[in-house]
Amino acid sequence: MKLIYSVHKYDVFMFTRLINTGIYQHLALFSRYISRTGDGHLYALLIGFLYLTEGAESTFLQTLLLAFLIERPVYFVLKNGFKRNRPQAALKDFHSLVTPSDQFSFPSGHTSAAFMVATSIGFFVPLLLLPLLLWATLVGFSRVVLGVHFPTDTLVGMVLGVSVSLFSLNLLML
Repeated sequence: MKLIYSVHKYDVFMFTRLINTGIYQHLALFSRYISRTGDGHLYALLIGFLYLTEGAESTFLQTLLLAFLIERPVYFVLKNGFKRNRPQAALKDFHSLVTPSDQFSFPSGHTSAAFMVATSIGFFVPLLLLPLLLWATLVGFSRVVLGVHFPTDTLVGMVLGVSVSLFSLNLLML
């Protein structure tokens, strides 16, 4: 229990420092746009595009579908199992800049999905790996800036997304 308290204390410290920086307002505007790219619409378009161009037999398409079929339930179980309050509920006199789609913050689903997609695409199109990992990192960072996640929420989201992608790739590429 002491470890969890220490992590939370560190999270609150890092979160508060970010929120109180002089460039916070500029980060907030940028973060709204970046965060929206991780809302899921682009993932649906990508899956539709792969289906239309490569067909249902595409290993790329199957990898993404399997990854989502694993990641979403694991994310849901973790989020509802840990039931970590979002910053707005955990910190007195703090209000997030956006309204989250659910009650709990751990792990970040936006970050998890972004890293899962970035890792999967990067396997099939290696030239895109670094730009997509940068994008996924910005999605996670944007969720902290917008006040709906603590830093460790996004860190665990990153680990979950990459792990599920690698697991799916290994399962389908054997």
